[in-house]
Parts: sequence; structure tokens; C-alpha cells
Amino acid sequence: METFIQPKELVPNSGYQSQRKRVLAKLSPAMIEKPLADIVNGFNSLPQCFTLQCCYGHFTYEGQEDPINVQPLPVRSTLTDVEYRIAYLALCVENSTSGKSLLGMLKEIPTVSPDNIQFGSAEWFWQQQINSYVLQVEPHRFRDEDKVTVEYSEAIFIEKTRNNFFRRLALLLAELM
Repeated sequence: METFIQPKELVPNSGYQSQRKRVLAKLSPAMIEKPLADIVNGFNSLPQCFTLQCCYGHFTYEGQEDPINVQPLPVRSTLTDVEYRIAYLALCVENSTSGKSLLGMLKEIPTVSPDNIQFGSAEWFWQQQINSYVLQVEPHRFRDEDKVTVEYSEAIFIEKTRNNFFRRLALLLAELM
């Protein structure tokens, strides 16, 4: 999210329903990373939003070069540096009472780890789809980067934060369904 900014205000969007229908018609199960399938499908089942993009957040390091690796980091390691590719969920939210309520709930997610989870808008997404919002897991000092290299100990902390983030989103969905 190199263009991550503070969340914009919802604006009127008379094309929301047709946009939602068009985006969801193009979505296929193969496009969704397995660990995120239930979360993406859950948000897409809510009438007040639809997903635009997401990423589970991937770690690569010496001996693990797969850029979409979903395996946990090794528990004990001699690794010094780990590359982290940002975990995020981008949504379009309907300008409605239920959409505003959902936004309020999403804004609470960063309280889990305020220095490592951000809620906002991304200029690029907003230009493509108004009323789009992003939740991302990234150390605050790197909030504008898509990928960063961190020390192994920080990567372990980011991994735990990412896992808690997605658990929190799953709990939020359970409340809404």
C-alpha cells in the first residue's frame, strides 16, 4: 500500500450494487489464498461490502523463497533477516447504515496491535473504487511499503500479529452473520 492514507469519508455511490455484482462475478475460488477463503467469502456474503483484494502476508527467507509461502516461520532458527510481504484486506463499503456500522467495527481492529495494524484508505484503490478501505498488518514505520526486510525476532512478532488479525476478522464476521 504505497499510497496508504487516513480513511476517507464515505461518499454517495449510486453504482454500488452494479459494481458489487460485477466484481463478485469476476471472483473465482482460485483467486483467493486458501487461508483467506472463509474471510473473503464471509465479507462477500454481506450486502454492505465486497472485497477488492487481499493478501495473507508472506515470509521469505534463506531456504524458503516461495513468494506466496503460507507455512509458519521456523520456531527455532539461525535466520537473521526475513522478508515480509504485507497482509491486508481491501474492501468496498456501501454508504448505508449497515455500511457505516461495518466501518465502525473495522476501525476497531487495529486496537489489537496499534503499532502493527492500520485501517485506512489507499489512494490507488479509491481511484479504482470509491468507498474502499484497507486493513493491513505492517509495522507502523513501514505502513507505506508492500514488503520489508526485518530481523527474525520481529518477523515472529509480525506473524503472531497477522494470525491474531485474521482471527479477529473471523470473529467479526461471526458476529455479523
